Amino acid sequence: MTPNSCLYVGSVMHRRLRPRPHRFRYRAFWLLIDLDEIAAQSRRLRMLSHNRRNVFSLCDSDHGDGSATPLAVQARHQLATAGIDIGAGKIQLLCMPRTFGYCFNPLSIYFCRDRDGELAALIYQVHNTFGERHSYVMPLQRRSGALHQSCGKNFYVSPFMDMALRYDFRVSGPDEHIAVGIAASATDGPVLNAVLCGSRRALDDRALLKLCATMPAITLKVIAAIHWEAVRLCLKGLRPRHHPATEEAMNSALSHAKTRSL
Repeated sequence: MTPNSCLYVGSVMHRRLRPRPHRFRYRAFWLLIDLDEIAAQSRRLRMLSHNRRNVFSLCDSDHGDGSATPLAVQARHQLATAGIDIGAGKIQLLCMPRTFGYCFNPLSIYFCRDRDGELAALIYQVHNTFGERHSYVMPLQRRSGALHQSCGKNFYVSPFMDMALRYDFRVSGPDEHIAVGIAASATDGPVLNAVLCGSRRALDDRALLKLCATMPAITLKVIAAIHWEAVRLCLKGLRPRHHPATEEAMNSALSHAKTRSL
């Protein structure tokens, strides 16, 4: 039976295939929260709060469009815009909670279910270190076993990855376990594989206290690891690509300067 709200404890792995092989794995944990249960879970738990500071918290502004609009409302609007109707079906959000006041989620996933409880769509929300976020809304046509979805990359994430890539998602769960695999490929072959996997834990204060002791400041660890791995890639000879918006602004400034000099 699929849990409405729980914890998943496991790890995240990245394996870059080219132009330089690079691999890392870190322990991590995630919160799977039924968006209709956020208020009730916040009242029930001492260590997890909604939209207020605590050891762990879920803040609406950390997800969606960053506004105060409830996340369930935002997700349903995104689904409707994509022509997906789930009626009164449940929406669960998989994410890392804000920890000691800090939050960064490279990837958070909305599992959107229809009236019968079957998965109807997934929303993959990607965050980059420039404070930007983007959502890929992906309907399910049919599911038998693991879920497979694909789309083109259209959001700047890693400065060491080209934009002309394709993402292939493979998702198993969420049930007793969850596994999310992402393969990034160029026209001439695969570039990177990433895997998130975890085992279910009950969402209670005892489990949260244990995670606080064994994986403290998890979201700070994530952002620190991102920058540390960037240093390692630079030492291997990789050079970062410019952010498209930054590059456009630079080109515009250069063009303006040339015009003024004529």
